[in-house]
Amino acid sequence: MPSAKKNYFVTGTDTEVGKTFCSVALLQAANAKGLRTLGLKPVAAGSETTSDGERNEDALALMEVMTTVLPYEQVNPAVFKTPASPHISAALENKSVSISRLAGFCRGAMMSSYDFGLIEGAGGWRVPVNNREYLSQLPVALNLPVILVVGMRLGCINHALLSAEAIRADGLQIAGWIANSIDPDMGFLQENIQTLKGALQAPCIAEIPYSAGMAPAELSDAIKIDLLLENA
Repeated sequence: MPSAKKNYFVTGTDTEVGKTFCSVALLQAANAKGLRTLGLKPVAAGSETTSDGERNEDALALMEVMTTVLPYEQVNPAVFKTPASPHISAALENKSVSISRLAGFCRGAMMSSYDFGLIEGAGGWRVPVNNREYLSQLPVALNLPVILVVGMRLGCINHALLSAEAIRADGLQIAGWIANSIDPDMGFLQENIQTLKGALQAPCIAEIPYSAGMAPAELSDAIKIDLLLENA
């Protein structure tokens, strides 16, 4: 068991690249190591109305596997119905969200007893939460190392390198990255992965093959979580 909490911010090269899928797999890999886990989704756009209120499927997926028990409102304090950029979704509901508010919620949840924590972003790195602030300012405020999920498809090298550039320009470390295959017809997959391994200057903690319907639990053994635990 680690001597101190290991916390990471999970971002992606774009929306729909598998951030939640990879976050769940990471949490399950940590669970398998006997670690107490925490997963947060501070802001989510796209929800279903339930008897308990608005619920986002990504936040619920994290709650299902993390060992820390928290109310939904602490896991996902800002949830909006419309699946769009958070600043647009919030405006449609006449609501507002700020980095200071999100950071406060995260700090509160991070006071829980756990060993391995993930805070999952929304969309890519530079996503607006209001007219002045971006979600990328949240991991900066919390001083979190970043895990970058690269959606392996045509154009991913450019997206990954630009994302890494922005993360480092914001003063944060890339703790590791995940090659997540999202296009079954992508050519030169391994060549792209090898290029990124040389260019990203961060450990590749998983290469996830394309498989429709695969459950994150099937991948926990494929994740080199020790690379995170040893280097954090």
